[in-house]
Amino acid sequence: MSATIDTGFVAVGRPEDVPLLEGRRVTVAGRRIAIFRLPDGFHAVDAACPHAGGPLQDGIVGDGCVTCPLHNRRYRFDELVEHEVELRDGLLWVRLA
Repeated sequence: MSATIDTGFVAVGRPEDVPLLEGRRVTVAGRRIAIFRLPDGFHAVDAACPHAGGPLQDGIVGDGCVTCPLHNRRYRFDELVEHEVELRDGLLWVRLA
């Protein structure tokens, strides 16, 4: 899916494609982005762990954090570069930071 709108947002999928407390990887403008569904909404960050490049979308999510599956390094979402996520017309839209 690659629909864009003039504000820089790119449609990346449906919200039901991302189960609660899990992540999924999408590509936006050639960048791998991990989208997570938390009880407070959706969060999008770069998919590579800043420590060792692990696949954050496969990490364990809880308490506002994601744990890298390769080295168990835990990150709060507000410690990572977050990309803007909007839910509009039944789709998730991401704009890179």
